[in-house]
Amino acid sequence: MKISKFVFYPLSFLLALFIHSVTFAATKIKLVTENYPPFNMEESGKIVGMSTDILKELLKRENIEYSLELFPWARSYKMGMEEKDTVVYSTTRTPEREALFKWVGPLVSNDWVFFAKKGSSIKINSLDDARKYSVGGYNGDATSEFLLKEKFEKGKNLQLATNDKQNALKLEAGRIDLWATGSQLGPWIAKTEKTGKVVPLYTFKKTEMYAAFNKDFDAALIKKLNDALDKMKKEGFVNKIYDKYR
Repeated sequence: MKISKFVFYPLSFLLALFIHSVTFAATKIKLVTENYPPFNMEESGKIVGMSTDILKELLKRENIEYSLELFPWARSYKMGMEEKDTVVYSTTRTPEREALFKWVGPLVSNDWVFFAKKGSSIKINSLDDARKYSVGGYNGDATSEFLLKEKFEKGKNLQLATNDKQNALKLEAGRIDLWATGSQLGPWIAKTEKTGKVVPLYTFKKTEMYAAFNKDFDAALIKKLNDALDKMKKEGFVNKIYDKYR
């Protein structure tokens, strides 16, 4: 006769586990983002994109309620830093930002590239080469912040717009020589805005983007979400999302 073995846990342990689970389930997260295709963008009145779809699935699996809004980047970033229960994405994880948030990811890769108009004779093999030209970036973007630290000069060889769509238009019009932006974002915007094909000249930094959680979030929740995200990657779900937007 087989005797079943039971493990008895102290009531205090079970109560703590229950409270912990209820706390996560009761968490209502405010997701804020910008128009940054193909990672996060608005189409037909809905916010979609690689990062958006990944985050929606992640929060669904963990039974976490959320709201989702799209704003200009500077506003979304400020909300993520200052407002409790707020998450800003897709956010490049940099040393300067590390202590400002708690991080879930990486969600996607997004290398930083200098683009030129198709047919341009410009050749770029280093940041020094790029400094000789007028480069387009936009305010508050990590790409532009990186170039400023690399001694590009605002208003001189670095022209900052309010968004990257403007840079696509400026490059097409010849108002800038180069466009510094994400490897997938540049071609996407050029295609959707019908500004003409852009060609990558030089990748100046390899980067990954995350969901940046307000630093007041529970560290246990961050670990739980990162573990769940890892599982989604191993299952192949994340790669399916990538393929959907390529």
